[in-house]
Amino acid sequence: MGAEAHADGASEPQRSSEPQRSSRRFPTLTRDTARPEGGGRAASGGFPAPARQWPLLSVMGGVALGLLLVALDAFRIGSIVIGLSLLAGAVLRWALPSVGMLAVRSRFTDMATYGGLGFVIVMLALMVQPKPWIHIPFLDDIVHFTVR
Repeated sequence: MGAEAHADGASEPQRSSEPQRSSRRFPTLTRDTARPEGGGRAASGGFPAPARQWPLLSVMGGVALGLLLVALDAFRIGSIVIGLSLLAGAVLRWALPSVGMLAVRSRFTDMATYGGLGFVIVMLALMVQPKPWIHIPFLDDIVHFTVR
């Protein structure tokens, strides 16, 4: 028999080992989580953990170097190094099939975030007063408007 009868007359279908889904919607009750995209390795499992995460460590190393330069009173150069490190993270995310924990969201979202933040940081570092290295009139107006 495919259904069991209850005392109230209702029948319950027999449950199989495989869940049957009638729609493509996600279930209302989540029983398991998907493995994050960044959970993969950038190098094979035979390497030690830092070597497997070299893309993330290279970006973090560049940001740490930039912060050290800022602390040593080279604000403009340090900020440019930080921005270029984030831009390098965007390039790594685009070019490599597996980047380890550098992958946080989808490839497009990671590239847009790393690239956008890196570009903005580099542009602001080039425009910082006194004696800016570049002059972009509409960005000067935006910066002066927000600082007023």
